[in-house]
Amino acid sequence: MKKLPLGRSGISVSAICLGSMTWGTQNSEAEGHAQIDRALERGVDFIDTAEMYPVNPVSAETIGRTEEIIGTWFASSGRRDDVVLATKVSGEGLKAVRGGAPISPETIRASVEGALRRLQTDHIDLIQFHWPNRGSYHFRQIWGFDASGQDRAATLADMTACLETLGALQAEGKIRHFGLSNESAWGMAQWLRLAEQGHGPRAVAIQNEYSLLCRYYDGDLAELGVNEDVTLLAYSPLAAGLLSGKYANGAVPPGSRRSLVPELGGRVNARTWAATEAYTAIAAEAGLDPVTMAVAWVMSRPFPVIPIVGATSVEQLDRSLDAADLVLDEAVSKAILRAYRAHSMPF
Repeated sequence: MKKLPLGRSGISVSAICLGSMTWGTQNSEAEGHAQIDRALERGVDFIDTAEMYPVNPVSAETIGRTEEIIGTWFASSGRRDDVVLATKVSGEGLKAVRGGAPISPETIRASVEGALRRLQTDHIDLIQFHWPNRGSYHFRQIWGFDASGQDRAATLADMTACLETLGALQAEGKIRHFGLSNESAWGMAQWLRLAEQGHGPRAVAIQNEYSLLCRYYDGDLAELGVNEDVTLLAYSPLAAGLLSGKYANGAVPPGSRRSLVPELGGRVNARTWAATEAYTAIAAEAGLDPVTMAVAWVMSRPFPVIPIVGATSVEQLDRSLDAADLVLDEAVSKAILRAYRAHSMPF
């Protein structure tokens, strides 16, 4: 598998990242370990997790379990040095983690120290802020997003204090690089500006949702990514499984994400089905697996991007990893563009 630069970090990572959010609920420890083994066997060296994982559902009883599963794999395999590891600091509103406290110098340090223990490692390669303290338009919040109540001075002071804490953690060797998640173009621009002023590490990546069905990134953020060398870590490249076609005709396979979260985090609505059918039909006509096509399309975008692929079985994982060897031909690319124009942004 080819390697790509991770922003301006100076390191390269596999062109596909392994996601882990089902390990500890939908997947057992053994299944999580099996997915890591298969991913590394196929050339993946980049794993993403978060202190709030696993999901489906998120609960106080399971918070941190996914990091623990990765930690036991490190301990049993002795292969920590073979992996670039990313995790995330939870923020305001998630009551199961620190009572829902916002991201702050205190919570950043507590999060990092806790993650290091659970992961059984002495450093985190990429620490990310899971969502902004000021709120964002992600997670289907675009329909009512209103930035008019934001306090610019307070936001920038908060960012500065957080960057200074990250700088201290870097100096201590506990973290290596920094990234954001569920951020906006304005927010990322401020983080970069403050870093350039010397307040802390420069963000190398932004982890936002991106798929054939969710393309908010294509505008201002894509331009920022190109010009500022910020890598998009694209989560949900299969739109929570919709693009696999497994939910066609109202199907709800036992044990699937939709069996646990019927609306798939707000992704299911009347427009979703027509859009999904359009893309799966393109794959069928071209003789492609719809999963492989959807991931390969993300990898083909004209800005720095690495898809994060998750699975509940090794077999599912293989279908996503097959995208590493797939280049979409012109006919498929044109058909995808036509489908996008007909079914733009269904959720």
